This record gives sequence, structure tokens and C-alpha cells, in this order.
Amino acid sequence: MDHLTHRPRRLRRDGVRSLVSEVDLSASDLIAPVFVDATTDDRQPIPSMPGHERVPVDEAVARVEEVRETGVEAVIVFGIPQEKDPRGTRAWAADGVVQRAVRAITDETDAYVITDVCMCEYTDHGHCGVVEENAADDPTLTVKNDETLDRLSETAVSHAEAGADMVAPSSMTDGMVGAIREGLDGAGYPDVPIMSYAAKYESAFYGPFRDAADGAPAFGDRRHYQMDPANAREAMREVELDVEQGADVLMVKPALPYLDVVSAVRREFDHPVAAYNVSGEYAMLHAAAEKGWLDLEAVAHESLLSIKRAGADLILTYFAEDVAEQL
Repeated sequence: MDHLTHRPRRLRRDGVRSLVSEVDLSASDLIAPVFVDATTDDRQPIPSMPGHERVPVDEAVARVEEVRETGVEAVIVFGIPQEKDPRGTRAWAADGVVQRAVRAITDETDAYVITDVCMCEYTDHGHCGVVEENAADDPTLTVKNDETLDRLSETAVSHAEAGADMVAPSSMTDGMVGAIREGLDGAGYPDVPIMSYAAKYESAFYGPFRDAADGAPAFGDRRHYQMDPANAREAMREVELDVEQGADVLMVKPALPYLDVVSAVRREFDHPVAAYNVSGEYAMLHAAAEKGWLDLEAVAHESLLSIKRAGADLILTYFAEDVAEQL
């Protein structure tokens, strides 16, 4: 085989292999989710998400300090309110769980604080907005789109008032980015960026998160507003609409089953791209590792590396702290 001119293995030898590596991870690529629970005075482990907890409001700062110690610079805050109602009014309350936590976190840490803007944790029916009349009894009925926009805008403004550095609307409501941008600008927060959940699929990988955030629908599902997992071209239309409305960062959720979409968004748009390595992706690796079938540290790193390779600039992941400590 002396005639072989091209031998790719030449660049896989120790020493040169790392020099020609095309993608690497750093702690600054990662965003760590933090769950703050107004209903508890103690940290509550999340059984389906090993290593994660809901923390009371007065421990939000300590929780974020733990994240920062690993080198991760950014967190995204999710809240579990003291009480819920059909319209999710605690989502935009000045003394709401996220608002209180964000004030404390921004006052006492140097973390970059992002907030999730949605209503599913705050409504007693668990849907991502104001539902149509009789929706509980009729599976063809769904969330009222335009009425929900006002509530999302009000929520985002309340988060900015509390000190959030960035807001992240996740409800897949048509027009949500434009409504929030208008609300923020009108309230005097033109410099608060929006990270839009631009292509969010109706995925089976969200199960553990719904345990963590207490946001599972009480009836029906979310197929009328979250995307069909079969559709990739539709994702490009969704993302383009959010760009037109002023989105600053474009997110794809979930990540690993949708790397083709992450890659397509990266090719078509010059905005920063985020991907959410969701709770089901996290839980299934933990479950396999507990069986002894996988090396958890290795597969976690490889999973995040593949998301970065596909084109994500930012990765929201429950592995943030563990992987950052390895880097």
C-alpha cells in the first residue's frame, strides 16, 4: 500500500490530534437551568433528574454561586409559584418567585441571568397561555394566541424590572418576540436581549422537566402550539419570523434529536444559535450510566460536543456544572 498519498490517521497521533481538533467546549458556552420553588423552605431533589433540586427563594443565590464556582457564567431561572390560577397571574407579579429570585441573584452574584418567559408553571391547567373556553372538554380547542401575547409581554417586562439580563420566551405563541420587544422597549429596557425558543418541538423528551417545574398540562397536550417533530422546513419559517420580530438569539429545543435543525439554523442565519439539551436527554444518559452501560462523564461531554459541532453557540444543559468541571 505504498501508493497511499492520503493518510488521515497522520493527524490522529498524540500531540497533533488536539491541534487539529475542529470544535471544543468551554464553560462559557454553557447555560445552567436553576429551579426556584416558592412552595418549599428546603431543597427538594428532582427524582427524574439526578443531581438537580428545586431550591427555595432564599437559597437561589447560594444555588447560583454553586454554578459559578464551576466556571459556568450564565443561568436560566425557572419558577414554581406559591399558587396558580387559570390566567397565570403570578407570572408577572412584582413579588413573584422569579422576580424575587432574580433581584437577589443579580444583587449578590455576577452571574448572567436569563429568565424563562412562559405561563405553563403558573396556570392551574398547565398550558402555555390563556386557554379557550371549554378547552378541558374539547381537544380541538387550545391557547388563545393574541390574548396570551399581552401576558407574555407583561411577564418579560416584570423580569427586566427585577434585573434579568436576558429574557427567553418559550411558549411558541405566534408573535411572542414582537410583543415582548415592544413591551421591553416601551418600558425602558431596549438593551435587554431576547433569546427566543424559535423552533420548539412537541417532544416526548420533556417529561422530567415537567416534574421539575410542575408544568405538565392538566388536560390535552401542546400539539396545537409546539411544532410537529416531523417538520424541519417549518422550523426555518418559525426562526425567520422571530428574526423579523427582533430576536437576538435563536434557540432550538430539544437538541440531540434535532441536530439537523440546529445545523440548518446555523447555516441560514447569522444570529447566535442556542440549543436546549433537555431533561429527557439528560435523564436517559443517567439511567444508562446507572445500569453500567455507559460512562456518564464521557457521553455527557460527547453529547454537548456534538451540539456545538452542529452549530450551537450556546447550550442550555443540566450537565453544565459537571462538564464545566471537567474542562
